[in-house]
Amino acid sequence: MPKYQFSVSAVPHYLAEQSAPEANHYVFAYTVTIRNTGEIAAQLLSRHWIITDGEGRVQEVRGPGVVGEQPVLQPGEAFQYTSGCPLATPVGSMRGSYRCVAADGTEFEAPIPEFVLSVPRSLH
Repeated sequence: MPKYQFSVSAVPHYLAEQSAPEANHYVFAYTVTIRNTGEIAAQLLSRHWIITDGEGRVQEVRGPGVVGEQPVLQPGEAFQYTSGCPLATPVGSMRGSYRCVAADGTEFEAPIPEFVLSVPRSLH
């Protein structure tokens, strides 16, 4: 088992009630689960998202923590949060990484695997 490791998974949802397709405004929520799968306690310090819309436009978002928190996770513990993302197209994707620091001071990156944002029935 790696000493420093967070595993990350995300489940996206389309928010039809907050979207306005006629104005090219599509809103998605995503629920992220971050689990400390390493051997040592660690804290999530910051996030880096790469958001790509259906026309290939890329937006990068960096900032401290997630939803205003910088959770400390013991080995085996998980932290879950839900956030949102507006897009100008009905399909897009998100990926990125979290910067973390272990209890012994070692910094490491936790990759966020790419996931697809899509309006139901927009993929053929």
